Amino acid sequence: MDLLDRDGLTEREFMEQYQAGDYERPSVAADIVVFTVTQTDENNYRKLPEKELRVLLIRRGGHPFLGKWALPGGFVRPTETTEEAAARELREETGVDNIYLEQLYTFSEVGRDPRTWVMSCCYMSLINSAQVQLKAGDDAANAAWFKVSYKLLRENKELIEGGYVKSLQYELKLSSDHEELTAVVERTVTVTESSTATSYTILSNEGLAFDHAKIIAYSIERLRGKVNYTDIALHLMPKLFTLTELQQVYEVILDKELLKAAFRRKVADLVMETDHYTENAGHRPSRLYRRSLEEL
Repeated sequence: MDLLDRDGLTEREFMEQYQAGDYERPSVAADIVVFTVTQTDENNYRKLPEKELRVLLIRRGGHPFLGKWALPGGFVRPTETTEEAAARELREETGVDNIYLEQLYTFSEVGRDPRTWVMSCCYMSLINSAQVQLKAGDDAANAAWFKVSYKLLRENKELIEGGYVKSLQYELKLSSDHEELTAVVERTVTVTESSTATSYTILSNEGLAFDHAKIIAYSIERLRGKVNYTDIALHLMPKLFTLTELQQVYEVILDKELLKAAFRRKVADLVMETDHYTENAGHRPSRLYRRSLEEL
């Protein structure tokens, strides 16, 4: 026997008269924060090249924010999931596939896009820079890697009834060979006896489209958090690497130096040694490692 709702309708009858247009619906986009680690040219062959964390940006070729830099992404098609849309956009912009991709957050603030009500389901991708050959898509004028700097400017903590509010202001600086973009993003953490809530606010912004400064800040916080308890950083590495190179990647993500012995204990279960060694002139050969594929 079919169940009837409060109006006396069966599910089939309800679906036949249902009008989706009776409810305002948002457009849905998928935006991707693509991180890689590159190394600077080093004239002294006895010194290891320094590594830099970089993010992929696309210069917008149309309105709104014409000429501004934005994250790669686009609208989700009716035939795909948000993750499929993110993978498609990433493939179109970088030419690579089958890479690390994880969902970050859904940004749905009112007014975040001047065109209409747009919700963005955002993803983070980590890519070995040797894999990538950038190409701008149809709606982009240019694509480039920007060096990332994300530093705490000031911190304030205020007691409230049953908890506290902590405000942390960060300077986000993104620089390429020809341009520098800056933003100040505030992360507010409200802690009470029953809940913890975190929000991000853009206080100033020079050169980034939409609310993408907030999305990049959120993704840096996620990356720094996960690098401490997962093998996420290994997705930025080539197939074979030295432990010193891996430590450099950890340090550039966390923006601090790490003790060599403590670091090697930390990653011991994440990597496996190989029978290969480096062959760089001027350096004593170092053993090469690879990511451990065994379940931890």
